Amino acid sequence: MKAFFSSVLLVSLTSVATAASTLEDTFAPHGRLIVAPFTSAPFPHPDRANGHTYHNKLYPAKEHYSDNTVALFIPRGFRETGAIDFVIHFHGWTNTVAGTLTTFHLVEQLVASGKNAVLVIPEGPHNAPDSFGGKLEDPDGFKRFMAEVVATLRARADFKIKEFLVGRIILSGHSGGYRVIAGIIDRGGLPKNADEVWLFDALYGRTDSFLAWADRTHGRLLNIYTDHGGTKAESEKLQARLTARATPFLAAGETALTAEALRKNQFVFIHTDLAHNEVADQRNEFALFLKTSVLADR
Repeated sequence: MKAFFSSVLLVSLTSVATAASTLEDTFAPHGRLIVAPFTSAPFPHPDRANGHTYHNKLYPAKEHYSDNTVALFIPRGFRETGAIDFVIHFHGWTNTVAGTLTTFHLVEQLVASGKNAVLVIPEGPHNAPDSFGGKLEDPDGFKRFMAEVVATLRARADFKIKEFLVGRIILSGHSGGYRVIAGIIDRGGLPKNADEVWLFDALYGRTDSFLAWADRTHGRLLNIYTDHGGTKAESEKLQARLTARATPFLAAGETALTAEALRKNQFVFIHTDLAHNEVADQRNEFALFLKTSVLADR
Protein backbone atom coordinates (compact mmCIF):
# COMPACT_ATOMS: atom_id res chain seq x y z
CA MET A 1 0.00 0.00 0.00
CA LYS A 2 2.84 2.42 0.87
CA ALA A 3 4.48 1.68 -2.48
CA PHE A 4 1.15 2.36 -4.23
CA PHE A 5 0.76 5.81 -2.68
CA SER A 6 4.40 6.62 -3.44
CA SER A 7 3.77 5.76 -7.09
CA VAL A 8 0.63 7.92 -7.18
CA LEU A 9 2.51 10.86 -5.67
CA LEU A 10 5.34 10.46 -8.16
CA VAL A 11 2.91 10.41 -11.09
CA SER A 12 1.11 13.49 -9.71
CA LEU A 13 4.33 15.48 -9.24
CA THR A 14 5.53 14.44 -12.68
CA SER A 15 2.25 15.61 -14.25
CA VAL A 16 2.48 18.99 -12.51
CA ALA A 17 6.08 19.45 -13.61
CA THR A 18 5.20 18.50 -17.19
CA ALA A 19 2.29 20.96 -17.29
CA ALA A 20 4.50 23.76 -15.96
CA SER A 21 7.22 22.96 -18.48
CA THR A 22 4.71 22.97 -21.35
CA LEU A 23 3.30 26.33 -20.27
CA GLU A 24 6.80 27.78 -19.98
CA ASP A 25 7.68 26.52 -23.46
CA THR A 26 4.50 28.03 -24.92
CA PHE A 27 5.49 31.56 -23.96
CA ALA A 28 9.23 31.22 -24.51
CA PRO A 29 9.14 33.27 -27.76
CA HIS A 30 7.92 36.26 -25.76
CA GLY A 31 10.32 36.04 -22.83
CA ARG A 32 10.78 33.89 -19.75
CA LEU A 33 7.82 32.30 -17.99
CA ILE A 34 8.51 30.73 -14.61
CA VAL A 35 5.84 28.49 -13.10
CA ALA A 36 6.47 27.60 -9.47
CA PRO A 37 4.69 26.41 -6.32
CA PHE A 38 4.50 29.08 -3.59
CA THR A 39 3.99 28.50 0.12
CA SER A 40 2.44 32.00 0.25
CA ALA A 41 0.07 31.35 -2.68
CA PRO A 42 -3.64 31.86 -2.00
CA PHE A 43 -4.31 28.15 -1.51
CA PRO A 44 -4.47 25.86 0.31
CA HIS A 45 -6.19 27.87 3.07
CA PRO A 46 -7.94 26.78 6.28
CA ASP A 47 -11.19 28.48 5.26
CA ARG A 48 -11.46 26.14 2.28
CA ALA A 49 -10.14 22.99 3.95
CA ASN A 50 -13.56 21.41 3.45
CA GLY A 51 -14.08 22.90 0.03
CA HIS A 52 -16.78 25.41 -0.91
CA THR A 53 -20.47 25.02 -1.69
CA TYR A 54 -22.12 27.19 -4.32
CA HIS A 55 -25.71 26.71 -5.50
CA ASN A 56 -25.89 23.45 -3.55
CA LYS A 57 -22.83 22.04 -5.32
CA LEU A 58 -19.70 21.17 -3.37
CA TYR A 59 -16.33 22.11 -4.85
CA PRO A 60 -13.91 19.88 -2.90
CA ALA A 61 -10.63 21.22 -1.55
CA LYS A 62 -8.53 18.57 -3.28
CA GLU A 63 -9.66 19.57 -6.78
CA HIS A 64 -10.30 23.29 -6.30
CA TYR A 65 -8.30 24.64 -3.35
CA SER A 66 -5.00 22.77 -3.35
CA ASP A 67 -3.15 24.34 -6.31
CA ASN A 68 -0.40 26.72 -5.15
CA THR A 69 0.85 27.56 -8.65
CA VAL A 70 2.18 31.03 -9.41
CA ALA A 71 3.30 32.14 -12.88
CA LEU A 72 5.90 34.89 -13.32
CA PHE A 73 6.62 36.31 -16.77
CA ILE A 74 9.69 38.39 -17.67
CA PRO A 75 9.37 40.00 -21.11
CA ARG A 76 12.15 39.61 -23.64
CA GLY A 77 14.45 42.64 -23.46
CA PHE A 78 13.70 43.26 -19.78
CA ARG A 79 15.99 45.99 -18.50
CA GLU A 80 17.53 45.55 -15.05
CA THR A 81 17.59 48.77 -13.05
CA GLY A 82 17.93 47.60 -9.45
CA ALA A 83 14.17 47.88 -8.87
CA ILE A 84 11.48 45.73 -10.47
CA ASP A 85 7.93 46.85 -11.19
CA PHE A 86 5.15 44.26 -11.02
CA VAL A 87 1.72 43.73 -12.54
CA ILE A 88 -0.14 41.14 -10.49
CA HIS A 89 -3.29 39.80 -12.09
CA PHE A 90 -6.03 37.80 -10.37
CA HIS A 91 -8.32 35.59 -12.41
CA GLY A 92 -12.04 35.30 -11.88
CA TRP A 93 -14.47 32.44 -11.36
CA THR A 94 -13.99 29.03 -12.98
CA ASN A 95 -10.53 29.82 -14.28
CA THR A 96 -6.88 28.94 -13.69
CA VAL A 97 -3.41 30.35 -14.28
CA ALA A 98 -3.08 28.41 -17.52
CA GLY A 99 -6.55 29.40 -18.66
CA THR A 100 -5.89 33.05 -17.93
CA LEU A 101 -2.61 33.08 -19.84
CA THR A 102 -3.98 31.34 -22.90
CA THR A 103 -7.38 33.07 -23.03
CA PHE A 104 -6.68 36.72 -22.21
CA HIS A 105 -3.26 37.12 -23.87
CA LEU A 106 -1.80 39.07 -20.97
CA VAL A 107 1.76 38.07 -21.85
CA GLU A 108 1.40 39.24 -25.42
CA GLN A 109 -0.19 42.51 -24.30
CA LEU A 110 2.58 43.18 -21.80
CA VAL A 111 5.17 42.63 -24.51
CA ALA A 112 3.27 44.88 -26.93
CA SER A 113 3.00 47.66 -24.34
CA GLY A 114 6.78 47.99 -24.11
CA LYS A 115 6.64 48.28 -20.33
CA ASN A 116 9.54 47.08 -18.22
CA ALA A 117 7.65 44.99 -15.68
CA VAL A 118 7.18 41.43 -14.48
CA LEU A 119 3.72 39.90 -14.76
CA VAL A 120 2.61 37.67 -11.87
CA ILE A 121 -0.49 35.46 -11.90
CA PRO A 122 -1.31 33.39 -8.80
CA GLU A 123 -3.75 30.50 -8.90
CA GLY A 124 -6.99 31.44 -7.19
CA PRO A 125 -9.90 29.04 -6.66
CA HIS A 126 -9.14 26.43 -9.32
CA ASN A 127 -12.06 26.21 -11.75
CA ALA A 128 -14.48 27.16 -9.00
CA PRO A 129 -17.21 29.83 -8.69
CA ASP A 130 -15.56 31.62 -5.79
CA SER A 131 -13.96 35.03 -5.21
CA PHE A 132 -12.09 34.16 -2.01
CA GLY A 133 -8.42 35.16 -2.15
CA GLY A 134 -7.13 32.70 0.44
CA LYS A 135 -3.86 33.64 2.14
CA LEU A 136 -3.63 36.88 0.18
CA GLU A 137 -6.61 38.15 2.16
CA ASP A 138 -4.85 37.40 5.46
CA PRO A 139 -3.09 40.26 7.33
CA ASP A 140 0.40 40.70 5.80
CA GLY A 141 -0.38 37.91 3.33
CA PHE A 142 0.60 40.04 0.36
CA LYS A 143 3.84 41.05 2.05
CA ARG A 144 4.77 37.38 2.42
CA PHE A 145 3.72 36.69 -1.16
CA MET A 146 5.88 39.47 -2.58
CA ALA A 147 8.85 38.28 -0.51
CA GLU A 148 8.48 34.87 -2.17
CA VAL A 149 8.13 36.49 -5.60
CA VAL A 150 11.45 38.27 -5.02
CA ALA A 151 13.14 35.10 -3.73
CA THR A 152 11.91 33.09 -6.73
CA LEU A 153 13.17 35.64 -9.23
CA ARG A 154 16.55 35.83 -7.51
CA ALA A 155 16.87 32.06 -7.68
CA ARG A 156 15.50 31.38 -11.16
CA ALA A 157 15.44 34.49 -13.34
CA ASP A 158 19.15 34.74 -14.17
CA PHE A 159 19.19 38.41 -13.26
CA LYS A 160 22.62 40.01 -12.94
CA ILE A 161 21.36 42.27 -10.14
CA LYS A 162 20.27 39.90 -7.39
CA GLU A 163 19.58 42.43 -4.66
CA PHE A 164 16.88 44.32 -6.51
CA LEU A 165 14.10 46.23 -4.79
CA VAL A 166 10.38 45.98 -5.35
CA GLY A 167 9.31 49.01 -7.36
CA ARG A 168 5.79 49.95 -8.39
CA ILE A 169 2.95 47.46 -8.06
CA ILE A 170 -0.21 47.30 -10.13
CA LEU A 171 -3.04 45.03 -8.98
CA SER A 172 -5.28 43.85 -11.81
CA GLY A 173 -8.32 41.64 -11.54
CA HIS A 174 -11.02 40.20 -13.75
CA SER A 175 -14.50 39.46 -12.41
CA GLY A 176 -14.24 37.79 -8.98
CA GLY A 177 -10.62 38.96 -8.69
CA TYR A 178 -11.94 42.14 -7.06
CA ARG A 179 -12.21 40.56 -3.62
CA VAL A 180 -8.58 39.52 -3.22
CA ILE A 181 -7.46 42.96 -4.43
CA ALA A 182 -9.67 44.62 -1.81
CA GLY A 183 -8.15 42.39 0.87
CA ILE A 184 -4.63 43.27 -0.25
CA ILE A 185 -5.14 47.04 -0.28
CA ASP A 186 -6.82 46.83 3.14
CA ARG A 187 -4.25 44.72 4.98
CA GLY A 188 -1.57 43.45 2.61
CA GLY A 189 1.30 44.57 4.81
CA LEU A 190 3.29 46.75 2.39
CA PRO A 191 3.48 50.56 2.73
CA LYS A 192 1.20 51.16 -0.29
CA ASN A 193 0.31 47.63 -1.46
CA ALA A 194 -0.52 49.06 -4.89
CA ASP A 195 0.26 52.09 -7.05
CA GLU A 196 -2.65 51.38 -9.39
CA VAL A 197 -5.73 49.13 -9.32
CA TRP A 198 -7.43 47.85 -12.49
CA LEU A 199 -10.86 46.21 -12.38
CA PHE A 200 -11.96 44.34 -15.49
CA ASP A 201 -15.73 44.06 -15.06
CA ALA A 202 -15.01 43.37 -11.42
CA LEU A 203 -16.58 46.06 -9.22
CA TYR A 204 -19.11 43.79 -7.50
CA GLY A 205 -18.44 45.16 -4.02
CA ARG A 206 -15.81 46.21 -1.46
CA THR A 207 -16.17 49.69 -2.96
CA ASP A 208 -15.24 51.40 0.31
CA SER A 209 -11.89 49.59 0.22
CA PHE A 210 -11.09 50.82 -3.28
CA LEU A 211 -12.13 54.38 -2.50
CA ALA A 212 -10.17 54.49 0.76
CA TRP A 213 -7.08 53.13 -0.98
CA ALA A 214 -7.31 55.73 -3.78
CA ASP A 215 -7.74 58.55 -1.27
CA ARG A 216 -4.86 57.32 0.86
CA THR A 217 -2.32 56.67 -1.90
CA HIS A 218 -3.60 58.89 -4.74
CA GLY A 219 -3.26 55.79 -6.91
CA ARG A 220 -5.11 55.42 -10.20
CA LEU A 221 -8.29 53.33 -10.23
CA LEU A 222 -9.38 52.03 -13.65
CA ASN A 223 -12.77 50.36 -13.83
CA ILE A 224 -14.11 48.92 -17.09
CA TYR A 225 -17.66 47.58 -16.81
CA THR A 226 -20.31 45.96 -19.00
CA ASP A 227 -24.10 46.15 -19.17
CA HIS A 228 -24.71 42.54 -18.21
CA GLY A 229 -21.72 41.47 -16.09
CA GLY A 230 -23.28 42.53 -12.80
CA THR A 231 -20.98 45.51 -12.19
CA LYS A 232 -22.88 48.38 -13.83
CA ALA A 233 -24.95 49.39 -10.79
CA GLU A 234 -21.98 49.45 -8.41
CA SER A 235 -19.88 51.38 -10.93
CA GLU A 236 -22.60 54.01 -11.27
CA LYS A 237 -23.00 54.24 -7.48
CA LEU A 238 -19.30 54.98 -7.09
CA GLN A 239 -19.49 57.67 -9.75
CA ALA A 240 -22.41 59.22 -7.85
CA ARG A 241 -20.39 59.21 -4.63
CA LEU A 242 -17.48 60.93 -6.33
CA THR A 243 -19.84 63.51 -7.83
CA ALA A 244 -21.41 64.19 -4.43
CA ARG A 245 -18.04 65.01 -2.89
CA ALA A 246 -16.85 66.97 -5.95
CA THR A 247 -14.04 64.54 -6.82
CA PRO A 248 -13.07 64.70 -10.50
CA PHE A 249 -13.32 61.50 -12.55
CA LEU A 250 -13.46 60.40 -16.15
CA ALA A 251 -16.48 58.51 -17.42
CA ALA A 252 -16.19 57.46 -21.04
CA GLY A 253 -17.32 54.90 -23.54
CA GLU A 254 -14.60 52.42 -24.31
CA THR A 255 -14.43 53.09 -28.03
CA ALA A 256 -14.07 56.85 -27.41
CA LEU A 257 -11.32 56.46 -24.82
CA THR A 258 -7.94 58.05 -25.46
CA ALA A 259 -4.58 57.30 -23.92
CA GLU A 260 -4.15 60.95 -22.96
CA ALA A 261 -7.43 60.97 -21.04
CA LEU A 262 -6.41 57.81 -19.21
CA ARG A 263 -3.11 59.35 -18.16
CA LYS A 264 -4.69 62.51 -16.77
CA ASN A 265 -7.35 61.04 -14.48
CA GLN A 266 -7.10 59.23 -11.17
CA PHE A 267 -10.60 57.73 -11.30
CA VAL A 268 -11.62 56.28 -14.64
CA PHE A 269 -14.92 54.55 -15.45
CA ILE A 270 -15.09 52.88 -18.85
CA HIS A 271 -18.41 51.60 -20.15
CA THR A 272 -18.06 48.94 -22.84
CA ASP A 273 -20.32 46.99 -25.15
CA LEU A 274 -18.02 43.97 -24.87
CA ALA A 275 -19.03 40.78 -23.09
CA HIS A 276 -17.82 39.97 -19.59
CA ASN A 277 -15.01 37.69 -20.74
CA GLU A 278 -13.86 40.04 -23.49
CA VAL A 279 -13.00 43.15 -21.48
CA ALA A 280 -9.30 42.44 -20.94
CA ASP A 281 -8.19 41.39 -24.41
CA GLN A 282 -10.78 41.84 -27.15
CA ARG A 283 -9.60 45.38 -27.88
CA ASN A 284 -6.24 45.09 -26.08
CA GLU A 285 -7.46 47.06 -23.06
CA PHE A 286 -4.85 45.45 -20.80
CA ALA A 287 -2.12 46.78 -23.11
CA LEU A 288 -3.72 50.24 -23.19
CA PHE A 289 -3.86 50.35 -19.39
CA LEU A 290 -0.20 49.32 -19.32
CA LYS A 291 0.87 51.98 -21.82
CA THR A 292 -0.75 54.74 -19.77
CA SER A 293 0.44 53.44 -16.39
CA VAL A 294 3.15 54.60 -14.00
CA LEU A 295 5.42 51.79 -15.21
CA ALA A 296 8.69 52.60 -16.97
CA ASP A 297 9.39 51.57 -20.56
CA ARG A 298 11.87 48.86 -21.51
